[in-house]
Amino acid sequence: MNIRIGFDLIYEFPQPTPMILTLSVHHSRIDDMITPDHLVTDPPLSHTGYRDSFGNWCIRVLAPKGLVRLSNTAVVRDSGLPNIVVPWARQSQVMDLPDDTLLFLLGSRYCETDRLSEEAWRLFGQTQPGWSRVQAICDYVNGHIRFGYEHARHTKTALEAYQEGVGVCRDFAHLAITFCRCMNIPARYCTGYLGDMGAPPPYGPMDFAGWFEAWLDGHWYTFDARNNVPRIGRVLIARGRDAADVAISNTFGPNTLKQFTVRTEEVTDDFSPP
Repeated sequence: MNIRIGFDLIYEFPQPTPMILTLSVHHSRIDDMITPDHLVTDPPLSHTGYRDSFGNWCIRVLAPKGLVRLSNTAVVRDSGLPNIVVPWARQSQVMDLPDDTLLFLLGSRYCETDRLSEEAWRLFGQTQPGWSRVQAICDYVNGHIRFGYEHARHTKTALEAYQEGVGVCRDFAHLAITFCRCMNIPARYCTGYLGDMGAPPPYGPMDFAGWFEAWLDGHWYTFDARNNVPRIGRVLIARGRDAADVAISNTFGPNTLKQFTVRTEEVTDDFSPP
């Protein structure tokens, strides 16, 4: 299947302001790109890119005073298959974990492992280690948090989501990640596009989605505590410790986001070469 993705963002700046944007499709999907996701700015602005410490592609731009529009559109080839489920995947002992996974056992800005460790062991200490434990965490978080865009707050942490019982997809992911780390399972935050293909209505407004990956049996596997079912059509943008590492924009000065539109939909056009 082919998926058209894109966004249309309008910011207003009272003065020239540097920005870092993390909006490009992750390099792991580069072979799937049928049309590229080049950033378009209005007014036209020069920009440079770099790869951050997590391997995400970031763009640096100096936004001028006034309104600035950032947009792109691209087409991605996708298998159309749901995320794989491997119920026999085992949990590794901490001493056997690869060095590069250890960072994802530690607390981070939105994932307070030190404050939720005791509760995690109370809730999940008797579950079967491995895939079953991660799924038990997803089941719990899915039932504990009530989804609603009106509950979005960019400062909300995993502990606050746990205490308040409401949130958006990033809050589901943060709480599940924190519980996994407390149970000695490396877990990392993911952001990207996730459309409604294959999901029953009603459909909410489109947004960037947050999910997570857990390290089991030598592999990173996708989990989604908010939807809690295998989904099709995920297009990864970035990975990190939590949402702080993969913010769509970091702005180094005051600004107002005036418009926010995200698109992801299946398209039937024939994009094959002639």
